[in-house]
Amino acid sequence: MIEKLKVKPANRYRNNAKAIGIGNTFWDNSEHHGLAGIVADLQQGRLYTQEGHSFVNFSCCSYLDLDSHPQVIEGAITALRKFGVLDHCIPRTRVQIPALLELEASLSELFEAQVVSAISASVATSGILPLIASGHLTDGERPLMIFDKNCHVSMQQAKPICADETEIVTCSHHDLNFIEDQCKLYERVCYICDGSDSLGGYVPVKELTQLQERYGLYIYYDDSHSISAYGKRGVGYVRSQIDCLNDHTIITATLNKAFGASGAAILLGDRSHETLRVIERFAGAISYSQPMNIAAIGACLASADIHRTEELHTLQCKLQSKIALFDSLVLTAQVGSTFPIRLVPVADSEVITLGKRLFEAGYYVSPVFFPIVARGTAGLRVMMRTGQTDDDIRGLAQVIINNRLISEVAK
Repeated sequence: MIEKLKVKPANRYRNNAKAIGIGNTFWDNSEHHGLAGIVADLQQGRLYTQEGHSFVNFSCCSYLDLDSHPQVIEGAITALRKFGVLDHCIPRTRVQIPALLELEASLSELFEAQVVSAISASVATSGILPLIASGHLTDGERPLMIFDKNCHVSMQQAKPICADETEIVTCSHHDLNFIEDQCKLYERVCYICDGSDSLGGYVPVKELTQLQERYGLYIYYDDSHSISAYGKRGVGYVRSQIDCLNDHTIITATLNKAFGASGAAILLGDRSHETLRVIERFAGAISYSQPMNIAAIGACLASADIHRTEELHTLQCKLQSKIALFDSLVLTAQVGSTFPIRLVPVADSEVITLGKRLFEAGYYVSPVFFPIVARGTAGLRVMMRTGQTDDDIRGLAQVIINNRLISEVAK
């Protein structure tokens, strides 16, 4: 009998064996201690498990609580009644309901950009990055693609696909010197990064814009965590730092975090009709029979209307007051930032145990561990929202202090 060969892993751009092998230990431990797979009902700002345990959620990305705003909910209902269908399941390249064009026109005005919608930011990324790799969004020239080491997994997962089209490298977090060196070597370069990191902090937009002006650098930002929470009319951190969006910059953002609805927006500079058609026809799932459903479109239209009012600014200010209160009570590396996420460092061996203590005290805070973060940098990710009361924040801070969770940072 001929012995069959076994496939050897390449692991050039990902390593599931390592990620799952190590990460599953933490996830299993989380589940065992009741910190994963929680089922709970939302009642007046608190969550209640089926066993009757009540807790405040400090692990939610709806920073402005627009997802429960009466106008947003009514927007979804109104759209369903108006168009009489939930999901007209056909590619937009063939037939599309006018509501989708209405939404894209509204978002284009709001963000001062050409906007193409998608059902999620991950879908948008998986469709757009390969088109950048093939040169179809970079003036016909395949670029060197530089992925930031810390960029979100939705971007990291596109590496193998992009590598089939062009050359891929990874750089240290926001390594401007490395990016500039590559710009000197390669005719076309594209940097892929988060505009706002899921663990706190912003990208150096001004410095990257200078590299664009000097070398023609292309940049792909995912700014999902700052949309709505930051900037005039909630345009997000990256867009607020750029006067006029050029054709060397693409910003993708989810519409289901602080925006409070569902779906995603791809913000483009002045692109030709032909380029937009390439995106609609060839950007992966964007071109499939998976457009945003009517309820999501209606909710997004309603949220966009709120973004044009003074209420949005009021909500942003309220969020900042919650962040400032937490900072006054708990010292973290992110203190003073306008970003609504704080990371309390905890040893890998203790992060689940301490997360459980917080949950038992009535506060759910996400334990983060490898592969969510680098090994040895585990912690508790605290996420602030406008709906949290000052007493909620003080109560959480007291439990953190009582359990000496801030000792490493305080030193």
